[in-house]
Amino acid sequence: MASGPHRPGWYFGVLVTGFLTGGFLTALLRRWLPESAAKDFFTTTATSVFGPVSMDLLVVNFTLGPIGLHISLLSLIGVLLAYVIARSLF
Repeated sequence: MASGPHRPGWYFGVLVTGFLTGGFLTALLRRWLPESAAKDFFTTTATSVFGPVSMDLLVVNFTLGPIGLHISLLSLIGVLLAYVIARSLF
């Protein structure tokens, strides 16, 4: 098992991988599980939205947003699994 500090990019990669895996699992369970309490429990999401943010830089102006983040129990489990797997490999 590897030890020692990792760079911030490593943690960002683990977060992205975990959230993508969890999002895929959430979408898969929404589609294939029958209506039940388990489906509601695992696929309920909390959404946070940020934006829009406008920037005026004299030469160029643009608006970014709104940006949303959907977090579910399965996305948190995906982050945990990605961390455990990445920790054991690297």
